[in-house]
Amino acid sequence: MFSCFASNHDPVRTAATSSRPSLQQAQGDRKYRLRTGRAAPAPGSTLRRCAVKQQWIPAFAGMTMERRWVVLLAAAFIATGASAAPPAIDWAQVTAKARGQTVYFNAWAGDEKTNAFIAWAGGELKSRYGVTVNHVRLKDTSEAVPRVIAEKAAGRDADGTVDLIWINGPNFLAMKQQGLLYGPVTQALPNFRYVDTTTKRSNVIDFTTPVDGYAVPWKMAQIVFVYDSARIANPADVPRSAAELLAWARKNPGRLTHPNPSNFLGATFLKQALYELAPDPAVMQQPATDESFARTTAPLWAWYEQLRPLLWHGGRQFPENGSAQRQLLNDGEIDITLSFNPAEAAVSAESGQLPRTVRTFTLRRGTIGNTSFVAIAYNAAHKEGALLLANFLLEPATQARAQDIKEMGSLNVLDLATLSAADRALFERLTPSPALPSAAELGKPLLEPHSSWMTRVTAEWQRRTSQ
Repeated sequence: MFSCFASNHDPVRTAATSSRPSLQQAQGDRKYRLRTGRAAPAPGSTLRRCAVKQQWIPAFAGMTMERRWVVLLAAAFIATGASAAPPAIDWAQVTAKARGQTVYFNAWAGDEKTNAFIAWAGGELKSRYGVTVNHVRLKDTSEAVPRVIAEKAAGRDADGTVDLIWINGPNFLAMKQQGLLYGPVTQALPNFRYVDTTTKRSNVIDFTTPVDGYAVPWKMAQIVFVYDSARIANPADVPRSAAELLAWARKNPGRLTHPNPSNFLGATFLKQALYELAPDPAVMQQPATDESFARTTAPLWAWYEQLRPLLWHGGRQFPENGSAQRQLLNDGEIDITLSFNPAEAAVSAESGQLPRTVRTFTLRRGTIGNTSFVAIAYNAAHKEGALLLANFLLEPATQARAQDIKEMGSLNVLDLATLSAADRALFERLTPSPALPSAAELGKPLLEPHSSWMTRVTAEWQRRTSQ
């Protein structure tokens, strides 16, 4: 999970203990910021360098991954104390103070269209407000979370290395519980009035955790399945339930797969099946216990033991992520994939990554959906610039651009009924595609289970498949 902790033999450095930086230290700190895009470590903290990612992080040689998390979270909890009062945010002052700031936006960088969109947003902020956006490219959000935890534990409550972070799920839960987020902020954002907080409940409830204004929604996602209509000509033949998926796999062995559940998309494939197969899916809105997990997931594992031998490569090998799975569909090795982006088929067909004959379908009883948020670290050095970026991501024109399949194809987080006629028209002019599912086809998304279910499902899958 934290590849920066991979080696116990990285060189260790101890920052100078003087409360006042020397000229040599200040010059070194400046070089560090220029090289990494982040502020140098706080004086007085003992840090270890990660040879692969070139990051400075706390030294925990000899500890397991789990133990490091426990130590970091415990230290952060002790340092947190009582929750801070909501910040008083004056928008005119925010705009004025943000000018000249550089916002370090820690965001997943696994999709080039998303990276291009973030670059475009950065250009807009620069021209409008004089704010520079530095996209700190992550393979996973969990790369940024321990930095903030370590800074909290070390007493670095200002001038932190993370300004804005793309977040949801267990990472959001951990940061919110430990007082590592700045806020509440949503009600201070001028564009938050457009956000749908009624029918799009994942905008305010993240994996069963109330957001409480500590994160700003910016795009939505929902599980869909993608197939090539050149190979499955009759739409009535696509499976629309877990039982039908198993029956389809029996008729078409080797033509279905899913990403490895160590990837969130693979884990969601299992969670989606669990929603259909569980005796009482409502129990998944509560933290999993040993008893509830064993009882609720028993039908899932019985189903999966039948499905696995029918998967691509006999269920002995799995694509690493969604992109690898999509390539298998494009290469004709499989006939059905899944995606957390309802527009992925349309976006991929538009860009030539999939044939133009691909189509999208969902399951009869609905599919899991969630919201991606941006949140500001409690000790962010550039809070004002981060607030401007979060607000910009909610602008109707920004949301419409993000939803266009020529851009990201992301579902918007807005209540379109609150928009002006001119702003609603932006969504009516989006690029059409036969691979795009309609709102009626998507239906109301199912809320994500409590994050503990994903952790346990993934661990149990790994245990079972390693035997």
